Amino acid sequence: MGAGFWISRYLLASSILFIILTVVEYSKGTPSQADILSALAWSLVASAIFIGSKYWRYRKAVACATCSGDKPKTKSR
Repeated sequence: MGAGFWISRYLLASSILFIILTVVEYSKGTPSQADILSALAWSLVASAIFIGSKYWRYRKAVACATCSGDKPKTKSR
């Protein structure tokens, strides 16, 4: 899995989370520009942590029950 795979995963996760957080801000009523920027910042940080942990598990070949579709590579000894 190359860099393009991980970048596309990050962009997908951060955009979905940004949409969710923006909808929450709009549902609270009268969102300001600071609220939208806060949603953007939180989505970028949370997605970086999520994708970073998935990448770390992939590199260490640790199985993840939540990520059953992503098979980690096996290490040959």
